[in-house]
Amino acid sequence: MRKSFRSVAGNARPFVLAALSAAIAGVLVLPSLANASAFQLKESSAKSMGRAHAGSTTAGGDISVVASNPAAMSELDGTYFQADITAINFSAKFKGSAHDALGRPISGGNGGDAGTTLPVPAMFVATKVSDRVNVGLGFNVPFGFQTEYDHGWVGRYNGIKSRFQSLDATLSASFKVNDQFSLGVSAIAEKTIAELTNAINFNAVGLGLVQQGVAAGAIPLAQAPALIGAVSTLLPPGSDGHARIYGDSTDWGWQAGALWKMTPNDKIAVDYRGQIIHHLEGTANFTDIPAGVNFLLSNPAVAPLLAAGVPFQHTEGTAKFVTPATAGVSYWHQGEKFGVGADVAWTEWSVMKRLTVNYANPAQPPSALDFNWRNTWYMAVGADYYMSDKVTLRGGVALDLTPTYVATRDVRVPDSTRKLLSFGMTYKASEHFELNASYAHVFVNAAHISNSRSATGDAVTGEFDDYGNLLSFSAQYKF
Repeated sequence: MRKSFRSVAGNARPFVLAALSAAIAGVLVLPSLANASAFQLKESSAKSMGRAHAGSTTAGGDISVVASNPAAMSELDGTYFQADITAINFSAKFKGSAHDALGRPISGGNGGDAGTTLPVPAMFVATKVSDRVNVGLGFNVPFGFQTEYDHGWVGRYNGIKSRFQSLDATLSASFKVNDQFSLGVSAIAEKTIAELTNAINFNAVGLGLVQQGVAAGAIPLAQAPALIGAVSTLLPPGSDGHARIYGDSTDWGWQAGALWKMTPNDKIAVDYRGQIIHHLEGTANFTDIPAGVNFLLSNPAVAPLLAAGVPFQHTEGTAKFVTPATAGVSYWHQGEKFGVGADVAWTEWSVMKRLTVNYANPAQPPSALDFNWRNTWYMAVGADYYMSDKVTLRGGVALDLTPTYVATRDVRVPDSTRKLLSFGMTYKASEHFELNASYAHVFVNAAHISNSRSATGDAVTGEFDDYGNLLSFSAQYKF
C-alpha cells in the first residue's frame, strides 16, 4: 500500500482502485489500534491517575479494578459504586511539507492544531457475595482518540479527521483462595467505532491510471501522451475529492488476574488480557468528485480497465484481525503515613504486521496494509501521603513507549514516547462517601514523520509538537 507513484507502472491493478483500497483499509484497521499505546486510555480511575497508575490494582479502595484486574476485588468488603469522568486535552501541531508522487510540492498550510478535548466516562459496581467471592460490572472507554486538521492542509491526502472510540462492558468475578492469595476472571464485550476523512488527489489518480493502463497493455503507448494531457487539463493539481469512512465492530474478550499479599504491608498483582478476534465492517462514501473524473473514466481507452465495475462508489468492506494481548504487574507497599507503588505493563504489538481487507464492490480486489509495529512497555512509580483521616495526597511519574517509529508513523496518529507527571487527592466526606480529583501533564517526544505516503503516493515529511493535559474526578459510595 505504501508505494511511490513511480512504482505504480509495474502493477496491473488500476491506480484509481488502489486509492479506494487504502481509504477503506484505513477505517477497518484503525479501530483495532484502539488498544495501541499510541492512544491507549488508562484514565478509568481518578484515584489511580493521581499516582500515574502506579499501584493501579494493589493500592486498594479503587473499584476500577473490576476492569483492570478482577482478582483485586477480593480486597473490597461490601457493595460499592464508583463513577469517574476525565477530560483529556491534547495538542498536535505539525511543521513540515508534502509533495505528490512526481515530487511536486502540495499547497496548503500546516493544518492548525489537530488536537481536541474529549470526555472519558467510567462507571463500576462491585459487591461481596460471600466470604470468598466478589463480583463486579464495569463500563468504561479504555481507548479513544481524535485528530482533525484544517480542510486544505498539506497532508490532506493522508488524513483530515480521525476519530476512534472503544466502549467496554466488563463482567468480573474474584475468588479468595486464602487470606494471602486471590484469583479473578473477566468477560469483556467491546464496541469499537471509527470515522475517518481525507482528501483524494484526483490528479494523481488520473496520471496513475494512464501509467498502469500502458503497463498492462490496455492503453497503447501512442495514446498515452494525449491521455496525460487530458488528465492535466481536466484534473490539474489541487483537483480534490473527499472520502468519509465509518466502521464498527462488537466482539468478545477475556482477562485473568491474581493478587498475592506477600506480607501484611506488601501486595503484588498480575493480570493478563487475551487477544480479541475482531470482525470489522465498514462503509466508504465519496463526495466533491470533480466533473473531470467521470469524463476520464468514460474515455474509450480507459473504460476497459474498469470492466469489473466503477470505483469511487459507496461500498462496504470487511476485515478480520487479532488485537494484541497485554500483561501487567502492580506492586504496593503500605506504610502508616505513606503508600508507595509501581506498575509495569506490556502490550504485544508485534502481532500487528499486516491486515487484509475484502470488499463488496467487485471492482475492488482484496488489499493489504502493512504495519510492522513493535511491542511496548508502560512503567510507573507513585505514592500516597495520608495527610489526615479525611485527606490523602498523591503523585506519580510514568514512561509510556510508543509502538510507532519514523518508518511506520502517520498523520492520523502522530504519537511518540510519552512521559507523564501527575498529582491527585482524595477527600473522604464520610465512612460511605469519598471524592477524588487528579491532574496529569503528558510530555511527548517530537514525533518525526518521513515520507509517510497516501494511497496516491503523496508524501508528508516533518515533525509534530505534541502534549496533553488530563483532569479527572470521581465519586465513590459504599453501601
